[in-house]
Amino acid sequence: MHAHQRDDIVTALRHAAHGLIARRSIDDLDHTVTQIVVAAVQTVPGADAGGISLTYGSGRIDSRSPSGDDVLRLDRLQTELHEGPCITAIDQPPENGVVVARDLAADPDASRWPAFAPHAVEYGYRAMMSVELSVKGITRAALNLYSCTPDVFDDSARFLAELFGAQAALLLYGAGHAANLTDALETRDVIGQAKGILMERFGVDEDQAFRMLVSSSQDTNVKLISVARWLVSESRTGTRAEPAERTVGGRTGAPSPAGVAPQNSRR
Repeated sequence: MHAHQRDDIVTALRHAAHGLIARRSIDDLDHTVTQIVVAAVQTVPGADAGGISLTYGSGRIDSRSPSGDDVLRLDRLQTELHEGPCITAIDQPPENGVVVARDLAADPDASRWPAFAPHAVEYGYRAMMSVELSVKGITRAALNLYSCTPDVFDDSARFLAELFGAQAALLLYGAGHAANLTDALETRDVIGQAKGILMERFGVDEDQAFRMLVSSSQDTNVKLISVARWLVSESRTGTRAEPAERTVGGRTGAPSPAGVAPQNSRR
């Protein structure tokens, strides 16, 4: 690889990274995935379309942010057939994480993926490159790049895809981590609000308020966060019904958990 080619690759990666960061989408997984696809198609020479395939705990692989309906169908088809460059990149990635189909209309690629290749050619795509975006033990994913031109992904394109994939994998992990953190903070905030409502309403301390929420969750078979959200919501609307009080040993005690959570609810 010539020096000017290396410079071009570094420049392309810098532009892609700056574009992704400038959009500040790391706290939104869907936006981050979309921006990775857009940046990859714009950055990797020869790429005409793209998408990302993500795996879930059940092992299901889902197509995310495809650049077109044809890519969505082809990504999903690889999942259904459990065959194609994407599946290979996720299940059996090579050392550099890049799987290339030089020409899906001819051998050896047509024979390597015999069920998938004819469909890709039918949609007008002759070459494909899938890049592993996995952070081991965290996320299994692949960036899928499609080209209408056979044998278009040369050494420079593959090298660029390899570097871009490593960069995108970290960003994807960061987005997933940020999304989980956002959910955790939201949950803590809602439960905190619910405890405050119970403390004010019944004159209990923070620990007692939390135990009331837990007890309500268990007695009504409603998730704790759902109980908290319901309580906050009905408090804001001002339409709450007064919770019933329970009698313990002939004495009036703490409010009944059934009065804290909505009735007849299920997880």
